[in-house]
Amino acid sequence: MEQLGPGDPQRLGAYRLIARLGAGGMGRVYLARSERGRTVAVKLVREELAAQEEFRARFRQEVRAARRVGGYWTAPVLDADTEAAVPWVATGYVAGPSLQQAVGHDYGALPERSVRILAAGLAHALGDIHAAGIVHRDLKPSNVLVTLDGPRVIDFGIARALETIAESGLTRTGALVGSPGFMAPEQVRGDRITPACDVFCLGSVLAYAATGRLPFGAGGSGVHAQMFRIAQEEPDLEGMPEDIADLVRECLRKDPGARPSLARILERTGAEDTVTDGRSRDPWLPSALVAQLGRHAVVLLDTENPPSEDEPPTPTLTRQPPAPTPAERPSPDEPGAGGPGSGLPVPGGAAAGGQGPGLPVAGESGAGGQGPTHPAPGHSVPGPGGPV
Repeated sequence: MEQLGPGDPQRLGAYRLIARLGAGGMGRVYLARSERGRTVAVKLVREELAAQEEFRARFRQEVRAARRVGGYWTAPVLDADTEAAVPWVATGYVAGPSLQQAVGHDYGALPERSVRILAAGLAHALGDIHAAGIVHRDLKPSNVLVTLDGPRVIDFGIARALETIAESGLTRTGALVGSPGFMAPEQVRGDRITPACDVFCLGSVLAYAATGRLPFGAGGSGVHAQMFRIAQEEPDLEGMPEDIADLVRECLRKDPGARPSLARILERTGAEDTVTDGRSRDPWLPSALVAQLGRHAVVLLDTENPPSEDEPPTPTLTRQPPAPTPAERPSPDEPGAGGPGSGLPVPGGAAAGGQGPGLPVAGESGAGGQGPTHPAPGHSVPGPGGPV
């Protein structure tokens, strides 16, 4: 998290912004709290996107659809203002790192059991998203948040809203909608997108989680070369446990119709024995990552609301020197005797034992409101970012 900068708003709707969580192709994401103390993630759309009516129309549509997504495995959409000068959307905050952070920086490749439960949670999340009539289109490690209960998916619908701008030629020439390392072949080719697109992306995410590598190579050799491998070549699954590799290989089939259904993926992961009601039945992460989640929660609890511009600053109480005894007081004829213009306090004045400056009364905005409902998520607060 980063402190708010001079150009950041202090409030969006009913939410008091606390810190920056990050930024992406759609806009900036902030940690915020509601007036009743709930911790949320608020995504503020980029101004140049907000100026395009084509984007706004799709954004309204996708926010409406995202609010229909139920279940336990996504960061819920809580609120939005699609008609504001700069639109925004608020989601539950997920108090946990992204899968990209966990694998790429904090820990490394996950053990087989963790990858199985990750697959089950993501399959459940995609099932809820698809049931609302949405294809995520941009499932990738940075859009998967890691909690003690299991994974949570964020940002469903964003790629669909951004795609409108690409279709109308409003993005720069050659711009891509989606993340090249985790796109499906039909996205690369510009073919029709179906829910099977998300199954391919799921396979790429599982490969990354199990190996720490992208299955079609990093983008260092060039984005076009990477997309060619996605469309034409087989994935690199070296080092993956064989059972997981077989499942991933099925998800990464070039033909969308040949990929497994989400129900089939759940069968292959043994989800009925590992997850229920949006939770992993047993600890699913290595102990080092569990400790990392604990530290993340502490940071969140220690994050205070910044002062508002329209609030007076908290007074600083200064300690007054003790009043002199009669023997120490100068006589009225001596220099410095108490009187008009003297340095001694005048009886009844601000420093003479009268009423001191008023102390602020603890209120919702700064006095320990409710913490997040997750570690547990809130997108993120969850997560992310939050969906749109």
